[in-house]
Amino acid sequence: MFSGTLIRSGNNAKTVKGDDVYETAIMYLAPHTLAAKILVDSKANLLGNVCPLADLAACSEPCLNTAGRGRFTNVQIARAQKTHRYWSDRAAFMADLVDDLERFVRYCSKAGRKPACRLNGTSDIQWEVAHPCHRDGNRFGSIFEAFPEVQFYDYTKVYKRAYRSLPANYTLTLSYSAANPVYADAIVKAHVETGANVAVVFRTKEMRDSLIGLRSYFNGTPSRVIDGDETDMRFLDPKGVVVGLFAKGSAKDDTSGFVVG
Repeated sequence: MFSGTLIRSGNNAKTVKGDDVYETAIMYLAPHTLAAKILVDSKANLLGNVCPLADLAACSEPCLNTAGRGRFTNVQIARAQKTHRYWSDRAAFMADLVDDLERFVRYCSKAGRKPACRLNGTSDIQWEVAHPCHRDGNRFGSIFEAFPEVQFYDYTKVYKRAYRSLPANYTLTLSYSAANPVYADAIVKAHVETGANVAVVFRTKEMRDSLIGLRSYFNGTPSRVIDGDETDMRFLDPKGVVVGLFAKGSAKDDTSGFVVG
């Protein structure tokens, strides 16, 4: 297990499934605007929204932020403090991230594994734009350019990202929600037009399993459903598929439309 200032590996049951070849480090921030509610002192007024489409997609309530270790108060405070650092001193935050990734790359090399990283464990930041960093005295336009040896991947609800030319070492999977018809249509449209994969959270495992291999899940699309819980290595998925997940934790009781079925 790797533990850095911002990223950690080995504490997510799903990513551990891929640890025979890859080891995944994840960064967890306080999602949406939660950091401002946790840090009720003067720090709160510096904080913004790290999940810009959460209200539209209605995913703030069923968010997995409180799953696993996230249910502990000290973990929530630590995530809020990292989020505060992101908003208040971006340069220092990116420097910490570079330091973490350099150490994580060395850790993986010694362990005989390939390094992978999810920067948006509980956030939806557009890391490919407006996030420059420095490594070995050189300036890079993004963390992906600075670390070509790392495979980065994320889930996102910001569907416009699917239309961008992303770095070769960064894979995005769109995240579906039927809570808002406009949002749902935009996700399916981006999926069809760009070939980006889209994750769908089904109510139960049985419902998800009954759809595995099914084509044309979305009307008018040739998409087939694959098991998204078998591994978290989304960058290894075939293109143009629906990544089927099933609801866990508080998401089981979601009625917003984020969970399907």
